Formats: sequence, C-alpha cells, structure tokens
Amino acid sequence: MATAVEIVSFGYLHGAPPAAHLTIDLRHHFRDPHVSPELRYMTADDEPVRTAVLNTPGITDLVDATVTAVAAFASGPSAGTVTVADGCAGGRHRAPTFARALAERLSAAGYGVEICHRDMDKDVVQH
Repeated sequence: MATAVEIVSFGYLHGAPPAAHLTIDLRHHFRDPHVSPELRYMTADDEPVRTAVLNTPGITDLVDATVTAVAAFASGPSAGTVTVADGCAGGRHRAPTFARALAERLSAAGYGVEICHRDMDKDVVQH
C-alpha cells in the first residue's frame, strides 16, 4: 500500500501555517510573482504564474529535496499520512505551484497524494 501524502499550500498573510511534518517557507528565497503587475491578480491556475514560479532558480531543486524528505518520513517506523505544508506570502502563486509540482513528482513515485490550496482563492493581499 502506498504511503499517503497530504500537501497543503497556504499564505502566511492569511494565518498560521497548518500543522505538518514538514513546512516549506517560500517567502524569502524565491521571487514573488506578486511584484509583477501582470501576474498579481492571477493564481497558480494561470499558466504565466506557473511558468514564472517553476522557472525560478532553485524551485525544482527544492521539489526534489522535498520528495527525498517525504521518503525519509515515509520510511520511518510510524505508519500514517505524511503532511507537507508549503507557504508563500499570499498563497496564490508560489505555494500552490510548488504544491502541484511536488504532488506530480510524488504521484509518479507511487505515493497517494491529496492536495489542498488553503488560501489560493482568497483576495490579493496588498503588501
């Protein structure tokens, strides 16, 4: 039976991070698409946002590293769902794009994946 993985994307500006085994903070090391006026009101549902995020240096390396971390949690003696939370400022661009990339990689590796975008549909936070 495949290990279950729950991925929750969120925005720190909308509240505390959800409880998780592993929390990835995307705020400070990866460019925020929010700073580009043409991307500000889009979300990870829009191709230009996904392209901008996934072409950011380091993002795919972080996805790979997170897959490795999930495998380490899953190999431990305790059975159960591994929860990964990944957050950015508003939860509309980087976090859901990262979550989807991670879900794709984990699914391909045989994990059962559920994904939740806690804040992607919330209003843009002006910061």
